[in-house]
Amino acid sequence: MTAVRTLAAGVWRADLTRSTAKFQVGNLGRKAHGTVPVTEGSVEIGPDGALLAVHGVLDLGAIDTGITKRDLDLRKPGLLDLDRHPTMRFTATSARVADGGWHVTGTLTARGAHTTIEGTVELSAVDGATVMTATSRLDRRTLGIRAPGFLIGRYVDITVTAVIRPA
Repeated sequence: MTAVRTLAAGVWRADLTRSTAKFQVGNLGRKAHGTVPVTEGSVEIGPDGALLAVHGVLDLGAIDTGITKRDLDLRKPGLLDLDRHPTMRFTATSARVADGGWHVTGTLTARGAHTTIEGTVELSAVDGATVMTATSRLDRRTLGIRAPGFLIGRYVDITVTAVIRPA
């Protein structure tokens, strides 16, 4: 893996067949891990190399923790309420240069609620492809998920890895 310093100006789109989101959260004293498909993703780069926009959508309805009962429980209205709100959306509101990429702040929408979230975006090259890796930590309470902390940890660590290419 080698570093990518800049992206060419224009819109870059995620290759949905090679992009995924992973998460981990405390669950009964252990870490629960899961994956969620990326269904939309784009990045816009200005003529000066500045990050102008980031947008992404995850299909929470296809969440996979490896435990069917847990996945079904996550669908319930008190948790992710997936029958009414099957997607999670992120739209950047600001970005600034940081080591190896950018520090990004934006609006995350899930469960019909909106919250501000921030994280890092790093670029790399893997087997000739440009890879964008975004990491963030979500406080689930900001989305109205009020399960006891010993059942589900307060913070959810999210990593989205997207192979991107010019649109």
